[in-house]
Amino acid sequence: MADGVVTFLLNKLSLAIEEEEYLLRGFREELKHIRDELESIRAFLRVADGMEERDPELKVWVKQVRDVAFDIEDALDEYAISLARPPERGVRSYLQRVTFPLKTLTARRRIAYRIFSIKARVLGVSERHQRYRYKSRVTEQHGSWSASRDDTWVDPRGNALLLEESELIGIEKPRNLLVGWLIGGDSKLEVASIVGMGGLGKTTLAKKVFDSAAVKNHFASHAWVAVSRSFDVEDLLRDMIEQLFEEMKLPVPHGVSTMNVDRLKAFINAVLRQRRYLIVLDDLWSSQAWEFIQFALPRNFYGSRIMVTTRVADVALCCCIESPDRVYYLQPLAPQDSWVLFCKRAFPGNSCPPHLEDISWQILAQCGGLPLAIVAISGVLATRGTSRVDEWESIRHNLSHELQGNDRLINLRKILSLGFSDLPYYLKSCLLYLSVFPENHIIGHNRLVRLWITEGFVEENEGETLEEVAERYLHELRSRSLIQVARVTTEGRINAYWVHDILREILLTKTKDQNFAKVSNPMTAKCSGDARRLAIHCSLANTQLSKINAVRLRSLLVFGVPDLPANSSLLLSLGNEFKLLEVLDLTDAPLDVFPNEIVRLYHLKHLSLRGKKINRIPSTIGNLQKLEILDLKNTFVSELPASIQRLRRLRHLLLYRYEVGLDLYYRKYGFRAGARIGGLVSLQKLCCIEADRENRVIMDIGSMKQLTKLNLRNLRREDRNALCSSIQNLSRLQVLSLCSVDPAEVIDIEQLTPPRSLQRLYLEGRLEKLPSWTSSLYSVARLYLRHSRLQNDPLESLEALPNLVELQLGDAYEGESLCFRRGGFPRLKLLWLIKLKNLKWVTMEEDTMPSLEKLTLRRCESLKEMPPDIERLSSLKVIVFDGMPGELFARQNPARDAKPSHLSKVFVNDGLWTRYV
Repeated sequence: MADGVVTFLLNKLSLAIEEEEYLLRGFREELKHIRDELESIRAFLRVADGMEERDPELKVWVKQVRDVAFDIEDALDEYAISLARPPERGVRSYLQRVTFPLKTLTARRRIAYRIFSIKARVLGVSERHQRYRYKSRVTEQHGSWSASRDDTWVDPRGNALLLEESELIGIEKPRNLLVGWLIGGDSKLEVASIVGMGGLGKTTLAKKVFDSAAVKNHFASHAWVAVSRSFDVEDLLRDMIEQLFEEMKLPVPHGVSTMNVDRLKAFINAVLRQRRYLIVLDDLWSSQAWEFIQFALPRNFYGSRIMVTTRVADVALCCCIESPDRVYYLQPLAPQDSWVLFCKRAFPGNSCPPHLEDISWQILAQCGGLPLAIVAISGVLATRGTSRVDEWESIRHNLSHELQGNDRLINLRKILSLGFSDLPYYLKSCLLYLSVFPENHIIGHNRLVRLWITEGFVEENEGETLEEVAERYLHELRSRSLIQVARVTTEGRINAYWVHDILREILLTKTKDQNFAKVSNPMTAKCSGDARRLAIHCSLANTQLSKINAVRLRSLLVFGVPDLPANSSLLLSLGNEFKLLEVLDLTDAPLDVFPNEIVRLYHLKHLSLRGKKINRIPSTIGNLQKLEILDLKNTFVSELPASIQRLRRLRHLLLYRYEVGLDLYYRKYGFRAGARIGGLVSLQKLCCIEADRENRVIMDIGSMKQLTKLNLRNLRREDRNALCSSIQNLSRLQVLSLCSVDPAEVIDIEQLTPPRSLQRLYLEGRLEKLPSWTSSLYSVARLYLRHSRLQNDPLESLEALPNLVELQLGDAYEGESLCFRRGGFPRLKLLWLIKLKNLKWVTMEEDTMPSLEKLTLRRCESLKEMPPDIERLSSLKVIVFDGMPGELFARQNPARDAKPSHLSKVFVNDGLWTRYV
């Protein structure tokens, strides 16, 4: 861990020495000496990484290294602030240059004194380092521990290690039992509970039951609610409402956002009163939490069910007081099931080599049948290969030494701690960072990658972008089963993760020990210390923050804070006490105005005000010269000031919001640029910007050659030349969204040369014809055409695209028939046919769309009959008919009279078709 801190500091030191020679005059040689000493120390830290847990003296020394590294970083950053000059022009600029050396004299003297003092401390740490190296050599000779360690990790199994959650062993029998409980019994409301200690797989079992076809078909409404220890009742109830309305394909009523707890309960009760529903309450910690939630769920007589998972037996019994026989006590895996799971994770061919069988059984016995422990330790062993028994024996010995007693929770913590200790140095900070997110929090993929990069955890690697390196880090953590996949897009991209609660507890302990981060929540009496990061969960009590060392704080993240007025002490102290802040994420903090204190944060790199009611950004935003991430998604900001052009390091500019129109389309609203933006050459994501009549914006985009995602709106026919010219310069572009100024305006992009890297394409606006180049979009996985009003069948140009998995045609075709020809669309999984007003017939030839899983027909009001060959779609699971003519369902057709065996759901006008319930 300290190695990562020293590496980050060395990069900053080298940059300062090379680029700030004039400003550092007088103590530049001292900084060089400090850098050389730290490089020597870092080399030893990489060798000794992970051993401080077993050696108290080494642990103290590592802490001293970390502290002195932090002090150097603080000194350099405070000095940089004292030298910062606000931009001036004309006479004031000349006077500023003349008086600048005199004004900074005091700051220079102060930093010189601090550097000389720190140099003495570094020398002292270095001397202790030399003594410790001598000790390490002596103890190594006596066999106490080995100071050699290979940090290079290669996963020999590749993707075979990434088993699905549903492939866990030994839960088929309890799954079938619980499915029977849920779909059997009488018509009254019943509760079933799964109880057991953390790590036994309660959530995994419940999710397998929840996702089973029998359960999905039996209930009309479903919701999965993660409760956790420090839940917010209003957020929990709103989440339940969002899931229920999403399932019904309806937008959530606007008034829900302002309802209090009692009205939210009444609303849910009314929605579910006439429906057969299943609600899962995952990770319920107290009987009080059950009392808060249960009265929102109506006691109807339609066979509705509630399923609860909890660690506490009393809570399970309280929930099932009327049905005590519906409590399932989850047990550890049987030895043989444990062995099967262990072999699947530990060995490339799922089979244990004979020479490792004895040691494997010994290691497995210490896992106590806990699935999470088995997965974690087998993930560690898988990276060691199968040739050296002594390495496996070493792991077994360490486990025997650390896992004492019969408390399985302690055993699990030790095993997962071993998984952490075995990580390469560059992954430890990345994994520890996950502890700042609340319990059961779904962590967005893009958000996590951006935070890792701005925190400095991701190391540059020649030939790769920082985002690509971060993706590799995530792959390694997934491969070691230290993070779990929460959501996957239709094209197979992972877009969210979660961390098991026990692992998160372990990480929290380590972050506290290493002053890596502090977490303030309603259960925290106070938040104090010298942590570099502070995460605030669901509370903003000043007493909790009064003893935090704000001067050392580099990151501030807020989650679920109920109220954050503009005059709060937290915001008022941003520009003064938190002056070295680099990451400010107020995503979950309600704000009405942009806090002016933010623009005084000279070192700020990451600013997220996502989802706020803010409608204006001050012109002083240009003062944030180091800003790399500006996330204003779902705010009401519609224009950025001209000073935005000064943010030359900006890599992600996210500013847009969605609204649902009367036609149930999501409309995206972007922003206007107040000046030329061509200087933002580091931009990778620009979402989404409105074109101007002078073509300045479109021409400026052509200079942003790092762009991977572009959303451009308000386009006109006359923009075609500038647009095509600019996009041909964007060779790295992966996502392109183009929208006309109104649905009738033609988007003329026939001359466009799409980049080969393009993976997603969204075209919204009239097309006189489908561009000829669409048939060559070999890498595109998602394609949306809206308001295209094409006269010719577009399927002929698209059916051979090899990687297309999602296709949406919304008001995109004015013909009367569509034909999905034999062998077409080989990988298509989702098909949306929306508002095709003249469409009368849909033909599906044999062997077309062999991978299609979901078909949606919405507001195709002229359709004469259901697609007659729909039963040929062997992979089809869900059909949605929405806003379709009622007489379609009265006629003779295969979709009504003979449900294909593979089809699990048919929705008609937002409800399950009763013939299939």
